Amino acid sequence: MPTFTALTTLEGKDQAERLGEAMEMLDPEPTGVGVFEIEDDSGLWEVGAYFTEEPDAAALALLEAAFDIKPFAVSELPETDWVAHVKRELVPVEAGRFFVYGSHDADQVPEDCEPLLIEAAMAFGTGHHGTTLGCLKALDRLAGEGFVGQNVADIGCGTAVLGMAAARIWPNPVLASDIDEVAVDVAIANVKANDLEGRVICLEAAGFSHADLKAKAPYDLVFANILKAPLVGLAPEMGENIATKGYAILSGILNEQADEVVAAYQENGFLVHTREEIGEWTTLTLQRS
Repeated sequence: MPTFTALTTLEGKDQAERLGEAMEMLDPEPTGVGVFEIEDDSGLWEVGAYFTEEPDAAALALLEAAFDIKPFAVSELPETDWVAHVKRELVPVEAGRFFVYGSHDADQVPEDCEPLLIEAAMAFGTGHHGTTLGCLKALDRLAGEGFVGQNVADIGCGTAVLGMAAARIWPNPVLASDIDEVAVDVAIANVKANDLEGRVICLEAAGFSHADLKAKAPYDLVFANILKAPLVGLAPEMGENIATKGYAILSGILNEQADEVVAAYQENGFLVHTREEIGEWTTLTLQRS
C-alpha cells in the first residue's frame, strides 16, 4: 500500500495546531497528522500528514491560502517493511555494563553484562540514539564511582530502558513514568519481556504529578531523557524532588542547548558532575548541592 506525506512549516503553536486540525478534515482522509516544534530555536513548527492515496492538491492549496503558509511538500514513500529494516540496522549496543539488544540478536548476549531486551518494533529508546546511549553510559559511570541508587525515577521513560537498567543493578523498585499512554503500554511490555515486573513500576504522569511519584520523593537519582524545553521547565520540580547530593541524568539536549539547560538547573541547586557529547547530543549528569 503506498504512503504519501504532505509537509509544511509555519510560525506559532496555535496556528500550527489549527492547521493540523484542518488537515484532519481533508478528503481523502489522512491516516495521521503530526504537529511538531522544530528544535532549532527558529520558532517554526512542522505540520504534516500521512495518506494511503495521493492527497488532493486543490484542497492543500486552499489550506495554503487560508493559513498563508509555504506550499506543502508532497512525497510518495517507498513501501518498506520497517520492522525488518530496523532489525537489519539495529545491531546490539554496549554501554558500559549494559547490553541492549532485540530478540533477533539474543544469541549475541555476553555472559558478563546487564542485558536489556528492546524489540525492534519499539525502536525509540533502544540505546542506538545518542541520548539514550549517553544516559546508559552516565548510569554506568555513576555506578562505577560507587553510587548505589536507593530511590530512582525515570521521568518521560519511553521504552523504560533507563529505569530497567537501574533495576538491573540495584535492589529497590524503580518508578518509570511517561505523559503518553502508548509509551506507558510499551514500557509495561518491555518490563514484562525483561522479567522485571514489580521491579519497575510504570505510571502515566506529567513530570512528578502522579501521587505515587510524589509519595516516594525525594529521589537520589532521576532520569529525564526528553527535550530541552520540558527539561528547563522541569528544573524547579527536580530541585524539589531530588535529595541533597542526589543526581539527575538528563538528555534529549542538542549540544548547543546544553548551557541553557545547565543554567536552569544551577538556579535550582544543581552542579555539573559530568557532561558528555555523543554526536549532536549532550548528556548531563548533575548533582544537587
